[in-house]
Amino acid sequence: MEKGQIDIKKYDKLPTFIAVEGPIGAGKTTLTKLLADSFSYDTFLERPSENPFLPDFYINQSQAALATQLFFLFQRVKQIQELKQEDIFSSNRVSDFLLDKDKLFAKATLSAEELKLYEQIYQYLAIDLPSPDLVIYLQAETKTLYERVMHRGIEMEKTISFDYLELLNETYKEFFFEYNRSPVLIVNSDYLDLQANKSDYNLLLEKLLEYFNKPEGSKMYFNPSPALI
Repeated sequence: MEKGQIDIKKYDKLPTFIAVEGPIGAGKTTLTKLLADSFSYDTFLERPSENPFLPDFYINQSQAALATQLFFLFQRVKQIQELKQEDIFSSNRVSDFLLDKDKLFAKATLSAEELKLYEQIYQYLAIDLPSPDLVIYLQAETKTLYERVMHRGIEMEKTISFDYLELLNETYKEFFFEYNRSPVLIVNSDYLDLQANKSDYNLLLEKLLEYFNKPEGSKMYFNPSPALI
């Protein structure tokens, strides 16, 4: 074992299905890949680059929102069907999105009439969603999210507005205030650099394992300050 590495084997219980969530720029995919490596699990990753309507949505939300949302909805349905066919639901995995959150974006971006149509289609599809053993919700201030998104320089994200990220951030908070399908570890990621700082990741991994083995209710908060990291 490398110096500073967390000994996962000393814990009695390990989650078998972890979902990492949070707004754009929170660090979902980075954390997902790190966890998958630590636990030797498969990854189940979102595929936003396949959505042909997403670049237009970031430029003009009102015109492209419904098409963007419906594409994601059908994409998720297809992903679930593929997983069931491959029987991956019985394997250990880490996902960089929560399947339940499709409605989150719909409520944040669609007009009242569009939302009615979306909900009718959603109900018709009758999606059977799996419940993770543990959800990690990465929070950050909107300023932090915006700086991260602009810094990573993905072409279609360059037109994302601060106001949209603020709306998304607040919608996530409301969503997880009500969410109760799985235990949730809520992490303030403002001062965490999971990609570049191994000690930051180890700190979060240790907190995750402690929480899963000694749960303190359905939600737990991890708020590392600069002094801790």
